[in-house]
Amino acid sequence: MRDTDSPARVAILALPETSASVIYGMYDMFMSAGRDWGLIVDGSPGAALIHPQVASLHKGALICGNGVRIVPQASLDECLGVDVVCVPELLVPPGESLDGRFIEEMAWLRRCYEGGAMLATACSGAMLLAQAGLLDGHEATTHWAYCDVMARRYPQIKVRGQRALVASGEGQRLIMAGGGTSWLDLALYLIARLIDVDAAMQVARLNLIDWHDIGQQPFARLARSRQVDDAVIARCQSWIAEHYAQPSPVAAMSQLSGLAERSFKRRFQQATGMPPLEYVHTMRLEEAKQMLESGNQPIEAIANEVGYEDAGFFSRLFRRNVGMTPAQYRKRFGAMRKALATL
Repeated sequence: MRDTDSPARVAILALPETSASVIYGMYDMFMSAGRDWGLIVDGSPGAALIHPQVASLHKGALICGNGVRIVPQASLDECLGVDVVCVPELLVPPGESLDGRFIEEMAWLRRCYEGGAMLATACSGAMLLAQAGLLDGHEATTHWAYCDVMARRYPQIKVRGQRALVASGEGQRLIMAGGGTSWLDLALYLIARLIDVDAAMQVARLNLIDWHDIGQQPFARLARSRQVDDAVIARCQSWIAEHYAQPSPVAAMSQLSGLAERSFKRRFQQATGMPPLEYVHTMRLEEAKQMLESGNQPIEAIANEVGYEDAGFFSRLFRRNVGMTPAQYRKRFGAMRKALATL
């Protein structure tokens, strides 16, 4: 919480590789803090407690990733001395290199951080901080589809992919939200830090915002299932996609590859980024998620159908990887699927 009565200054970075919903969604939430609760409760708006600005490199209008025209209010040079810089997501494929890109934006982020500002990222925006070297030696999170890329490309970062929000660095001034709508959590967290918890709770109530306390893993899908360049391993990937429930699947893939099992395991991990058994477990759990969402089969039957004779082992594995039990997953996401199907 700040020790000044003047509105907190927040710069929201706009890039062509961002989406308007996150930029303006965060802008609206910051503007709401202190102002809208009184307007709704007694008809008298309060004083705005946060002054957000949409900022870009040259201030001129730009077309963002989804084709929406954004008109920034300030250039980056006009936003030095802000309390917080927010970096929305980057609409850049997970495997695409950032080398040679966003050079001036990253330099500005470093200057802001050195000047005492908090840096807050939504979704894949954390990749920009990683590329700038600002996350070295610190805990971090990003959208689940980018976590493995971050860990592999920047091994000095301690990636916490299961968490929806991470605050790290000196004075916890590096704040990262995971994927999707976890930017809502990020905005609430920042309001609480800049103003107080009551102001954040008022914004949450006005906007009917639920905190993503379950993390990212229940929403994650197999982000590493793309066919790899290694033709032998790609053939095994195609086979296991249809035969993941078969007993001894790793031995079967090894035989299919024509390689010795030890060589196969080493080559599979090198190509896909994960050991073959972990890959099989992930394939099975993805299928189990679909079955839990869409049907009413007993959990024991689902475990057996995806390849586990021991339902207890399946449940423990599911909880360790997904962050909730199969029954909890079905209750949360099965109800969501049914509600959407009736619309």
